[in-house]
Amino acid sequence: MWELARSWVDGWTVSRRAPKPVDEPWGLSIQVGLPTQVVRHVLLDADPETARGLIGAITEPATWIKAFLEPDVMEPWFSPEWEPTDPGFLMAVDLRPSVVRAPDGYTATAETAGDLISVRIRAADGELAARGQIGLAGAACVFDQIVTEEAHQRLGLGTVVMGALANAAVENGAATGILGATVPGRALYETLDWKVLAPLTGFIYKPVTPGEA
Repeated sequence: MWELARSWVDGWTVSRRAPKPVDEPWGLSIQVGLPTQVVRHVLLDADPETARGLIGAITEPATWIKAFLEPDVMEPWFSPEWEPTDPGFLMAVDLRPSVVRAPDGYTATAETAGDLISVRIRAADGELAARGQIGLAGAACVFDQIVTEEAHQRLGLGTVVMGALANAAVENGAATGILGATVPGRALYETLDWKVLAPLTGFIYKPVTPGEA
């Protein structure tokens, strides 16, 4: 599981065009550099004492911490200045090529930029209906930002995106797909034979600044 967790981090950084992760004694650190996510720490091998030490030393707002643990295990480590993210799940699947066909009136296209592959589905009028992307990480790839626009939901477009991305991944030598799923996303992915490997829990540092209290 830990090898796949590491691959998830590697592929996520490719997908988000973030710097490569840096190895730390407790896991991996990514300098994401966004206003809403300055740094992301992913705990791979951290006991509660080590985790508390890391958390207590953090002073940078918008620092994220992710770990493959249940929320109730992690929550005691954090002060009230940390906000939990929505529950998530680390999932994986053995990739296999399949026949993918968009519904009538929709067109799917794929674009490759290095190790990043994007799929977009557009309606007949050119409107973007669904999208997704993968970051390649050796023999694995990370599915990311799978979105179906509200006006085009319940048409199976998410399944088309996933299938097109899987085919592209296989063509590029990937054998395993990995992703971090939300609760609604998990329901879709399980219908496509994805399996839950572990919970994926996150917290964001949002200290109260003077004048906000």
